[in-house]
Parts: sequence; C-alpha cells; structure tokens
Amino acid sequence: MSARKLKVVLTRRLPDAVETRMRELFDAELNLKDQPMDRAALQAAVQRAEVLVPTITDVIDAELINGAGEQLKMIANFGAGVDHIDIDAAVARGIIVTNTPGVLTEDTADLAMSLILAVSRRIVEGAQVVAEGRFEGWTPTWMCGRKLWGKRLGIVGMGRIGQALARRAKAFGLQVHYHNRKPVPALIEEELGATYWDDLDQMLARMDIVSLNCPATRDTHHLLSAERLARLQPHAILINTARGELIDEAALAQAVAMRALSGVGLDVFENEPDIHPGLLGQPNVVLLPHLGSATLEARQDMGDRVIANVMTYQNGHRPPDRVIPAML
Repeated sequence: MSARKLKVVLTRRLPDAVETRMRELFDAELNLKDQPMDRAALQAAVQRAEVLVPTITDVIDAELINGAGEQLKMIANFGAGVDHIDIDAAVARGIIVTNTPGVLTEDTADLAMSLILAVSRRIVEGAQVVAEGRFEGWTPTWMCGRKLWGKRLGIVGMGRIGQALARRAKAFGLQVHYHNRKPVPALIEEELGATYWDDLDQMLARMDIVSLNCPATRDTHHLLSAERLARLQPHAILINTARGELIDEAALAQAVAMRALSGVGLDVFENEPDIHPGLLGQPNVVLLPHLGSATLEARQDMGDRVIANVMTYQNGHRPPDRVIPAML
C-alpha cells in the first residue's frame, strides 16, 4: 500500500468518530460548518478530490462529473440511494461509484412501521390535542382510528427494506402483499406469508395500506401518478419512506383535499426540503423530516461502510459496494 494518503473531500459533516478515522487514514477535507455545498463549491471539490464523499442532497450530474479533474477516481456516496449521481457519466470517465447498502435497512423499516401506526391510530393528531390543552376526557366516539390486525398491506419494492417492513407487519397481524420486478425467493415469500402481484394497478386497488419501498429510477419517477392514486380505496393509507419522486406530490395534495385517501405518512418529498403546501396542516397527514436512517447506529455504520470502500480502493482492490448501471 502506498504511504501517500488519498485526498478525500466530504461534502457534509459526518459523525465525529467517522471523521476522525478518515483523518487518520486519508488526507480528508471536512465540512465543519455542515452547510450544503452550492454548485460552485461542488465544482471546486471535484477539481481537487481524488475521492468525493457526497450525500443524497448533492446533485452529482454529468456536467459536474465531466468537469472534474483527472485525479477524481472515486465517488464514495454516504447513503444507499444513488439517484442523485449520474452513474453512466461516472463509468464513462472511469470513476468508481460506491454506496452504503444494508446498514439502514432495519431503521428505515422501523420508521415505515411507525408511520403506519401513527396514521392509522391518529397518534400525532392525538398528541397535539394533549399538548395544546384541548383534551377534555375520554368519549366513546372521539379520535377513532383504524385497527391494523387483519388489514392488507401492499409493499411496493420487496428488497431489503421491504422485507424488513413485511416482518414487522406480519407481527402486527397485517396480511402482506407486494409488487416487485420479480417475485422474491419462495422461502422468503413463505416466511412472510406474502402474496405477489405482477400488476401494480391491481394490487393498489385492493390494499388497505400501501408502502413505497423501492428506489428512485427513470422507471419509478411518479410511479404513483394521479391515475394510480385514484385507484386507491378511499379508506386506504399511503406511506412513503423511500424517495419523494415516487409520488406526484401535487396529485397527492389534491387527493388529500378531496378526502380520496384516509391518511398519508411521508418521510420524503418530491422537492425536498420544500413540501407541497396542500399537504401541510392536514390532520390525516403525518410529515417527518427525512428521518429514515436517522439513528446514531445507522449513521456510524454508513460512515464505516464509506471508509471500507475507500480503503479497499486505496489498497488496489474492487470496493465491495461498487455501483454499476446494470444494477439500477
């Protein structure tokens, strides 16, 4: 291994232990102010970095990649999703792209299950009543939500997170259904008691709860269009902890205004951090500030995964989490 340390530029502040280890192993340039890099700062970063460590809020498009210096050899993403990186442009330049899969699976599934519970049982709405001093005592017909036991949950995207959510849902007595590019192995399907639908439209029309757990790609942009949202039953609940672009947010806001859905739980938004005003202040809509992987353990594990990928590359080997176009 060469004694020279790789020049690694981090676009955001990471956990202290991760940054300290990066300083030990690499010539790491930290973002101590934790302010997102603007376009000019990103362009300057790819002119000096051998390894760029971006996050999901950094747009690493073809223009940025093609304008990078010859020394840029790796983009080690801090996060599992890579829809903000032009993988084709990176491959064309011979730049390796890696991500951090698997380490946030359980945390994101926890949050998805939390949103299902929060929306179904009106937990946030009830907590606000108490916090505002409006609770006047129990009554038989007030603040009634929906029970989960026996309801049908339709999971769109049965990868790691979808399967982790299915295990939680099964424990709550939900009947698990799913749509995926292809069925999961029979043993997993049997373990989860899951029913596969090759036609998304048919599944949506029959579910009590729908959870989006698929990646953002060209094919999944506005996967839930106005037409598809209209297929959901009026008592249905929609949950999204994956990517905001999966839903036509303007169409969703209209559906909420028309009471075409029973409830909505979102942790991600189409134009994040901006949120469609039609979704704000609605009693049956629970909105969270992108908390899917927001646990100390997950963020540490993500950083460790970035370090492992960069170290493997520095040692002259293929990084374990390399992303190629065929995977998307």
